[in-house]
Amino acid sequence: MGKSINAKELISKRYGKEGSKEREEFKEDAFSYYFGEIIRNRRKELHMSQENLAEKVGKKRPYISRIENGEDIRLSNFALLANALGLSIELISQD
Repeated sequence: MGKSINAKELISKRYGKEGSKEREEFKEDAFSYYFGEIIRNRRKELHMSQENLAEKVGKKRPYISRIENGEDIRLSNFALLANALGLSIELISQD
């Protein structure tokens, strides 16, 4: 049986130590993917097409597709999409 490894060790091994450029890029990509999944899942819950959502927020369908595929999203556009999908955004302090 092999040595067990925890998630933090695996992420550090694969994406670099906490605070490194590689690790920060990984975190950005992970957040973009996560937000894209939230948008896609909610849109589907509401039985909306990408085209419908794009029209509702004044964007084009390919933009919605890029967001859902985890490409970078501006906070202002995320807020616009969240509002159109009936989602709220809560910012909390990590202190």
